[in-house]
This record gives sequence, C-alpha cells and structure tokens, in this order.
Amino acid sequence: MMTQQGLVLEQLLSGQFICEVSDEEAWRYLSGESNAQKIETQLNLLNRTLATAAEGEVYYAAYQDLADKERKVLSSQFQDIANNLLPLVEWLLLVQEAAGSDMPVSRGLPIRLNELQSVIEDTPAFAEQIEKISRYRLFGSTSTTLDGQIKQVFKRLVDLGYLLKPNPEKQLFIATGKIDYLFEVLRFIDDAENLSLSQQAEMAAKQESLL
Repeated sequence: MMTQQGLVLEQLLSGQFICEVSDEEAWRYLSGESNAQKIETQLNLLNRTLATAAEGEVYYAAYQDLADKERKVLSSQFQDIANNLLPLVEWLLLVQEAAGSDMPVSRGLPIRLNELQSVIEDTPAFAEQIEKISRYRLFGSTSTTLDGQIKQVFKRLVDLGYLLKPNPEKQLFIATGKIDYLFEVLRFIDDAENLSLSQQAEMAAKQESLL
C-alpha cells in the first residue's frame, strides 16, 4: 500500500494542483513543514521543486532547473494554457455575471449548475455566450441544446481539474485552486504582454449581446 508521501508525490508529478478543495488530506499533509521538506527532497531528485500559488494555498510541482528538455515541456504547457485562455476567461466572466457577483470565481466557490442554468436560460445574452463558449475546441460541444452545451462545459472543467464534483448524483460543483493558479498566469501574461485579456473577453461578450 502506498504511503501518504507516495500518494502526494505521485499527484504532483502527474501535474495535479493540490488545494484544500481538490484533496484536503494531501493539502494538509503538504501544509506541514516537515512533510513539505520530505516531498521537496524527493522532487529535487527528479529536477522538480514544490511550488505554490494563491499565497501558498495551492501546491504543484515545478521544474528546478531548465535545460532544453524542460524548456520544451514548459513551452508546450504554456502554449496549451495560451490556447485555452480566451474560452476559460469567457466562462469565468459568464459565471460571475450570471451570479451577479463582484467577486471572481475562486477556490472553494460552490456553483449550483441548476441555478446557473436557470439564469442563463432566462437571459438570451447569457444563452448565446454559453453556446459560443461550448463550441471552443477546449470544450468541444456539438449539442444544439443549452442543457447539453452547459453540461459539456462543466464536464470538461472537471476533467481539466478546474472544478470538482463531490457527489456524482448532484449538480453541485466546487472551484479548485487550479483556477487561482490560472488567474496568476493571466496576470503574468497580461502584465508582460499588456494584452488586457479580461477586458477583451468582457468587451467581446457585450458586443455579441448587442448583435
């Protein structure tokens, strides 16, 4: 039977982000200084280091030193994130606007799909937006119904680790710390490239609602 240390190490090396929502037991293990040091020692043997996001609340494995091999892997990962930024930002804005909230989606936020779907169904602009979002390659929906589109989007977000569905029988989703990591990547790219990504997505959504 694998130890807790082994389980945590396996998750980190598979590219998972560990937070209190995604795996509370693993998160508590890493929150202990001596345990984190054990994991760091093991990761260092593989040219990895224990990295954090969201003010130390989200753990993941990063490369320690970058040679050509590591740069290729990172370049591929960065390209995947860049390709998926727009649909993810549009989805984040849609959920925030449909909820009538001033706060962005963040780890621990519960999203009740039935309630969100009711708001989207009652608001034509939101319905058009979810249809557009679901067609992105990231989500890959071919459904002609709003129900099919929104469920495909949420299924993919669970598959990608941005959401957790604690009970398969209930339409309740919880945002994980990977969303907080995404915001940090967004801020980095936005600051470095001056792209104003969130403003672009918001303007695109408003323009479509006026058509």
